[in-house]
Amino acid sequence: MELFTLSLPAAIYIFVMAYIPMFGVVVAFKNYKYDKGILGSEWVGFKNFEFLFKSETAFRITRNTVLYNIGYMALTTICALAVAILLNEIAKKWLKIYQTAMILPFFLSWVVMSYITLAFLDHQSGFMNGWLSAFGFEKIKWYFEPEYWPFILNAVHLWKAIGFSALVYYAGILGIDGELYEAARIDGAKRFQLVKHITLPQLTPLIVILLILSIGNMFRGDFGLHFFIPNNSGMIYPTTDIIDTYIYRALSEVGDISMASAVGLYQSFVGFVLVIAANFTVRKINEENSLF
Repeated sequence: MELFTLSLPAAIYIFVMAYIPMFGVVVAFKNYKYDKGILGSEWVGFKNFEFLFKSETAFRITRNTVLYNIGYMALTTICALAVAILLNEIAKKWLKIYQTAMILPFFLSWVVMSYITLAFLDHQSGFMNGWLSAFGFEKIKWYFEPEYWPFILNAVHLWKAIGFSALVYYAGILGIDGELYEAARIDGAKRFQLVKHITLPQLTPLIVILLILSIGNMFRGDFGLHFFIPNNSGMIYPTTDIIDTYIYRALSEVGDISMASAVGLYQSFVGFVLVIAANFTVRKINEENSLF
């Protein structure tokens, strides 16, 4: 009873902020009018979904959203695991310094991150073009050349996310029984063998659970990253535009709330299906590593 009482505020918060607003999904199937409200607006069925699927850029933004999220998941997971393992090897007196330095970008807004990125990529006075000029190369107009942005966005996302992800995996490493390492050292295991045969296998359930949760957001891109970092430059839309930024521009120009709601429902439904499918696959491979 005590534990239930402690969880009650969080349960009420989730119910009010997450479950009650779910009634609003009906807007996706209506021609919403402000004066008529949700209940009084006309039902139009799946007509609002046609906006996305019939648009010329539907394939491009869907491809970008999925591929970027796959890249973010893979790159962040691999690098964060490596950093967490390295953190476990450094002296304890330096640990807080490294932790603070790494996690600081996670708390910066994308607006601030966009100005930092601009300091590197500005056409005239950016650090990158200054270095290119110093080595005899031509300056690059980064905000007009779309081919560079898959690498830039992956680098910026990694810079912002790696600190928090590494600390999550580091906490998992601290939870591993130290006697396993002691027994392996007695048997002559080296550091690489300790990581390969103890650390990674023990972290596998945590890695799988985090990946399953990430897969649920595969169709929901990071709006702040893809809107602010490229400065919403139209010249690089082919490689920076995702579903969220495309819908934002459409909503700001057209003002169609029903269409935006339809796409949001589409993203949530696909994310739900992906989570169920990923968890089902993991259960078939190893039931102990599944989320539910």
